[in-house]
Amino acid sequence: MTSKKLGVIGGMGSLATINFYERVIKNTVAANDQEHIDMVILNHATMPDRTNAILTGNGQLFLNAVKTDIELLEMAGAQNIAIPCNTSHYYYREMQSMTDINIINMVEDTARFVHDYYGEQSKVGILATDGTISTGVYKDACTNYQVEAFHPNTDIQAKVMDIIYHIKADVDYSALELEKIIQDMIKIEGCKCVILGCTELSTIRLSNEMKKYCIDPMEILAENAITLSGKNVKNPIGSERAYI
Repeated sequence: MTSKKLGVIGGMGSLATINFYERVIKNTVAANDQEHIDMVILNHATMPDRTNAILTGNGQLFLNAVKTDIELLEMAGAQNIAIPCNTSHYYYREMQSMTDINIINMVEDTARFVHDYYGEQSKVGILATDGTISTGVYKDACTNYQVEAFHPNTDIQAKVMDIIYHIKADVDYSALELEKIIQDMIKIEGCKCVILGCTELSTIRLSNEMKKYCIDPMEILAENAITLSGKNVKNPIGSERAYI
């Protein structure tokens, strides 16, 4: 397959963008610099807050900012676009309508992955921002694949948001609280797995025991970005991890 240039709209947040870039580099089969993917990364750190845009109904500010980024990536010759931000995918259709370049849908791809590994009617926990939860973007995607999405209660959701914004603020964070939430979703709520539906959660170093219960959309996005760019993946999802 011919190599294709990858465009990345980042900055949501910046740490998540670094995390995505590192995953793509580390998981691309390449023997030298020239065999890696050509990428144009826009770290748009001043992008309007996605959760606030959704909850206040002021999404046009966000879409206007994204439109400018898409136009820049078009001029740069990008042939696929990755957006390492789950919440922004609430506006996926509007974003895709702005361009003929394929925008990789990490939410849709994640729901498909859960279906393929666990089968129909499997129950999956969703950990994400208030914006992502309130829109039901993951719940709708899971429903399309006959998978049951489970959202945490109000108290747990507040803890998840605290974790996310602490990471955005570059505050040292222990994984123990997140692991307890994941464990309860598996052991008490009966979820087969938990989707880490916010890219900040993807940056937390979980124990190997907890990792095997987690589906990371960032990992799925990185793998699909590699494949769509015409490269091979070193360790395809599922090749090393034993999903339960």
